[in-house]
Amino acid sequence: MTTLSQTSKSFTFHWLRNMASTLSSPAEARELIRNLMLPVTGILVFLVLWHLAAPQVQTSLGAFPGPTDVWEQSGQLWQEHREQRARADKYIAMQEERNARILADNPEAAVRIRGYPGAPTFFDQIITSLGTVLAGFLLATAIAVPLGIIIGLNRHVNAAINPLIQVFKPVSPLAWLPLVTMVVSATYVSDDPMFEKSFLTSMFTVTLCSLWPTLINTSVGVGAVDPDLLNVSRVLRLSFWTHVRKVVLPSAVPMIFTGLRVSLGIAWMVLIAAEMLAQSPGLGKFVWDEFQNGSSQSLSRIMVAVIAIGLIGFLLDRIMLKIQQRVAWDQ
Repeated sequence: MTTLSQTSKSFTFHWLRNMASTLSSPAEARELIRNLMLPVTGILVFLVLWHLAAPQVQTSLGAFPGPTDVWEQSGQLWQEHREQRARADKYIAMQEERNARILADNPEAAVRIRGYPGAPTFFDQIITSLGTVLAGFLLATAIAVPLGIIIGLNRHVNAAINPLIQVFKPVSPLAWLPLVTMVVSATYVSDDPMFEKSFLTSMFTVTLCSLWPTLINTSVGVGAVDPDLLNVSRVLRLSFWTHVRKVVLPSAVPMIFTGLRVSLGIAWMVLIAAEMLAQSPGLGKFVWDEFQNGSSQSLSRIMVAVIAIGLIGFLLDRIMLKIQQRVAWDQ
């Protein structure tokens, strides 16, 4: 405890010293106000307006939840998650004790640990949604980047594929989902499936809706490579793969990552609708179940999910931006 207290005091001292040094310069003080105080002010104003407007909106389930109600429900969801994890740990421990007794009597007995059969919690569903969206996004990236490079390098391929891109790009996930569901149900048949069909349906729907921005931006970035660099590549007689790796990709990285950031945002939005309809156990299903539940707490819980979806989408975009800054040669 003493060490922790000393560490805390040391951190506070250094933070205050750094803050003081920042405020010593008027320009840096203005920059701090702009970067910190203005966003905080905007959030506070939004919360006040939300608090004032919420009681005025009456629904069949009561008044629209305000910030306080949403905060209370977020705490309740966290408490439910902790209780569910405790029950799951107890369930696993009981099986381990039983298996130990069986093995003590018969060392060659076949034993196994069954997973906890309880319903997933809100935070379990967040993890499920993140896994689904990342799987769909990575599959879309694996398709879009190589194809975009080929389209950008060859104008004949561009002319052949561009009409298809323009036709399929605006298609809604609600139109893709029934087709994907039928195809997955018809082709993915197994007595012991590795993945749930609802997961595959959501993943492929995310892929089909999110690959287009990356595909288009990659092809545009590749097509906009500096002609001087292309001439140097021809003079050096670089092979195709060396040309792509040394000349094309470094120049096209900013455009590629712009497409990736847009695609990831679309993937996250599409996923919620796909999970609602495919009943994949993620955030979309959580929202749908609470809507169907119709309890007095449902609106507050849905608002918790809405805020969580927005915050996760923001964090995913920031992570992608940081990766871009690490990879792009110009940054």
